Amino acid sequence: MQLTMRSETRVPAVPAVAGWAVGAVAGVVGVVHLVCSVRGGYWFDEAYMVAIGRYHLAWGSADQPPLAPALAGALDWLGPGSLVLLRLPAVLATSAAVVVAALIAREFGGDRRAQLLTAGAQATALWANLVGHWLTPYTLEPVQWLTLIWLLVRWVRTRQDRLLLAIGVVAGVAAETKFQVLLLCAVLLAAAAVFGPRELLRRPLLWAGAGIGVLIAAPTLLWQAHHDWPQLRMGSVVASEAEALYGGRPGVTLSLITVSGVAGTVLALYGLWRLLRAPELRPYRFVGVSAIVLFVFFVVTVGRPYYLDGIYGPLCAAGALGFQQRRSAGGRLGCVVGPAYAISAAAAVGIVVISTSAAEPDAAQTIARRAATAYHDLPEQDRRDTIVMGQSYIVAAYIDVYSHAGLAPAYSSNRAYGYFPAPPDSARSVLYIGSQIDELRGRFDQCRTMIGDESSQKVWWCTGPHESWAQLWPRLRHLGMT
Repeated sequence: MQLTMRSETRVPAVPAVAGWAVGAVAGVVGVVHLVCSVRGGYWFDEAYMVAIGRYHLAWGSADQPPLAPALAGALDWLGPGSLVLLRLPAVLATSAAVVVAALIAREFGGDRRAQLLTAGAQATALWANLVGHWLTPYTLEPVQWLTLIWLLVRWVRTRQDRLLLAIGVVAGVAAETKFQVLLLCAVLLAAAAVFGPRELLRRPLLWAGAGIGVLIAAPTLLWQAHHDWPQLRMGSVVASEAEALYGGRPGVTLSLITVSGVAGTVLALYGLWRLLRAPELRPYRFVGVSAIVLFVFFVVTVGRPYYLDGIYGPLCAAGALGFQQRRSAGGRLGCVVGPAYAISAAAAVGIVVISTSAAEPDAAQTIARRAATAYHDLPEQDRRDTIVMGQSYIVAAYIDVYSHAGLAPAYSSNRAYGYFPAPPDSARSVLYIGSQIDELRGRFDQCRTMIGDESSQKVWWCTGPHESWAQLWPRLRHLGMT
């Protein structure tokens, strides 16, 4: 499609917004995930967010900026135990990502059909459908990346510098959600410096926007600095867990390519090729280069398969534009596009069904019930001096969100829990829940099993610590799961 120029502003015109069609896709996505919100229990990372927000909210934590825990804590306070209310921000973010991806296609020059193709690819992405109704940082992050890239792409077309201030705001909020956005911004700016538009880096409002972003992110960055940057150590932790979770670097590599779904993968790969080669997309080439750099970085560092989830949308938008131009030239694309979207839709439905059973509350409630039962079985004089401790952050979070038997907040040496205040030195006993008790063995006079059946989560009672908690806790603190 040949773009025209508005004579008075010399800004390239774009097609009309496919409002009704894209809105309908986003609406279906929202309804599906809202329905899914009713079922099951807390996803383990959701429980983690609620526990942090309920008992330990601060400007940061070892592995989480504060935005998601703050949302979880506020919504848990407004509607205690309401999963639908808790998950509403995640559902809205997942639906909004569909709209923003389509808007990027429009900025590239995509007509209504191209916008709809992009929206459909975003709507059927595998990872988005798995986690799209769970309130976690990695559910909120994709729409933030997409919004940042949309504003940047729009600036390339319009040169409206006020957009650069908005980019700073979005980047700052995203940094309060997950720190990967800082890497995204650095890579985008470096790619723009090499491949253009270099004018971007000469705009004063870009750096003013960067300053705004830094101010927004400053509280959590200062928290990290005050605690010796535990977030930086999470990279090696993530890499160490990749083998068991995803099959190591090969599994992460394959997942980074395919996690966007069949239609998304087809569009994204085609769109990447076009961003690198098509003359009409030359001003946006830096977006494609950034995607390649980030892909290589996350493969080399063995990141999570969903780390690129917020950048597939622009690639799909470029691919949809390519299909639009091929259709205008008389090409027949139904034999490719139709089956790809049919398979993607079927896979998305399957993933949504899986997600509703992945967060079943039985195991989590069993952990909390065991902790409460064992605690109340102790003699009253022992309960006063006993704390409850989970082997992992998951166990501690489940105890915190599912225990309704008067237990005090749980402790754990793992992840963010290890950076919360240490147990008081008045605590002379520990009720410990986990699969093994190696971290406490040899540090107490006695550790005996209270509940030790075939379950993977056993209960021990340890008495007589050999040193104060103030001395012991920094040595127990760890970020890994083992």
